[in-house]
Amino acid sequence: MHSNWISKAVPAIDVARNYQRSWLKPDLVAGAALSAALVPAGMAYAEASGLPAVTGLYASVVPMIFYAIFGPSRVVIVGPDSALAPMIAAAILPLAGRNPDEAVAMAGVLAILIGVFLIAGRIFKLGFVTGLLSRPIRIGYLNGIALAVIVSQLPRLLGISIEGDNLLARLMSLADVVGREGINPVALAVGAGSLAVIVAGRFLPWRVPSVLLAVAGSIAAVAALQLSGQLPVVGALPPGLPAPALGGIGINDILALAGPAAGIALIAFADTSTLSKSLAGRRGARVNGNEEMGALGIANVATGFLGGFPVCGSSSRTPIVIDAGAKTQLSGVVAALLVLLFMIAAPGATALLPTATLAAVVIVAAASLVDVKALIRLFSMSRMESVLLIVTFLGVAFVGVLEGIVVAIGLSLIAFVQRAWDPYRTELANLENVPGFHDLERHPEGRRIKGLVIARFDAPLFFANGEVFADHIRGLVDAAPWPVKCVIVAAEPITGLDTTALDELAHLDDELAQDGIDLVFAELKGPIKDRLVRFGASARFTADHFFPTIDTAVRSYSQAEGTG
Repeated sequence: MHSNWISKAVPAIDVARNYQRSWLKPDLVAGAALSAALVPAGMAYAEASGLPAVTGLYASVVPMIFYAIFGPSRVVIVGPDSALAPMIAAAILPLAGRNPDEAVAMAGVLAILIGVFLIAGRIFKLGFVTGLLSRPIRIGYLNGIALAVIVSQLPRLLGISIEGDNLLARLMSLADVVGREGINPVALAVGAGSLAVIVAGRFLPWRVPSVLLAVAGSIAAVAALQLSGQLPVVGALPPGLPAPALGGIGINDILALAGPAAGIALIAFADTSTLSKSLAGRRGARVNGNEEMGALGIANVATGFLGGFPVCGSSSRTPIVIDAGAKTQLSGVVAALLVLLFMIAAPGATALLPTATLAAVVIVAAASLVDVKALIRLFSMSRMESVLLIVTFLGVAFVGVLEGIVVAIGLSLIAFVQRAWDPYRTELANLENVPGFHDLERHPEGRRIKGLVIARFDAPLFFANGEVFADHIRGLVDAAPWPVKCVIVAAEPITGLDTTALDELAHLDDELAQDGIDLVFAELKGPIKDRLVRFGASARFTADHFFPTIDTAVRSYSQAEGTG
């Protein structure tokens, strides 16, 4: 049993025990293919996060190794991602200013805090919290992120610098700088060429590492045409391996980063969990969300301590190893080791790499976040959810990523409360030659039973809708074509009950009893009956108030009235 617990906590143990020799070649090939994409993508996402390019390599190497050990998915690649970049920048840059060393330290602390939140979530089994991010919120968030990221990279593509901490401010600053100073035509030419190469590579009939081609081509062009003095370049990487870079951090910085860390942790886990579960589903397997949360937490803590920044599952690099035939997490380890080898053996290879090319890499990745089909489908299906999507999009794009998500989650919860406060409710009746009892709203030809009202209320009873429920019953009694003697509540949809609603229920029972009307429940769930007992209402609502089915309740009424 002890061995099973260890294997569950460290999935790599089982993978190593059951590893097949035939898997080695595809894992090595997939790792090599992935490493070609990790270097440019990692550096690009680092700069998009407001950090030195080399931190993107640290954040690519360290978490992949730790996720390979602790991660439940065999093929998910964890690392920097365009969806997190603007949130990281929004969290650390106001605190770090223009000091790159301080920004790196802040990013490390942010990653550690995110990891701590995720590990705590694993301990307390909080994997369900991603349910707060409904599909409309996720679509609005991704489209808002895409717009924010693209706008943030336009200055690099144009070879200029702008100010502004939100999309609107950046757009205004961009227009002002372009109007006053113009653009850098060399940077634009290189960036536009890189964009064309990356996009064109996706439409070729054979597999081409288009990002690598764009990077190599831009470096070659800068070298051949001696353009290094005419446009911004990344420069050579500092020698050495990932190392701690947390100096100068105080308690106030940690407290300031705690709030953003919680929000980013939620997004990072939602993205990773969705990716992991979808890939597992293709193989007929299942991935435990809590285990995923813990593994992602460990990966973030590790990268935070070793000079990196927050990471999540990558939907752009994971397909690389899948397409290359990866079988296990070894592919990620191989890729990480190859990147480490690059950092040791060829740190000067990026000396002539234009930042405009990295901007092109990020822009293409961000554009892939836009899901036009999902937008159209959602707009055609639900007005309320479309509003949530639009609010999330506008909030993320124009106010701030974290603020927009918080507002959207709040609106989503309000929408849920609104639906529960004002749920569908109706009266049930008989239909000729059709078993059971049916909705009179949908079947006006239904036949009522004299002296009886059968009511249905499709929501849990709680403080906000107890009075709505009572008014629904009163309305049906008042509208009945004859004096009512009994009200049967078709209670199967009632999945909850709080003390406020119970008080309203008791008041309604008293009111109906004064008019000689019995209030009974059919198909009420056992846990709700238990709650009535726990609330001390069992003396009022005795066993004769409850029936297993609507049919038995109706038969009991008919027998009492001498009509059954």
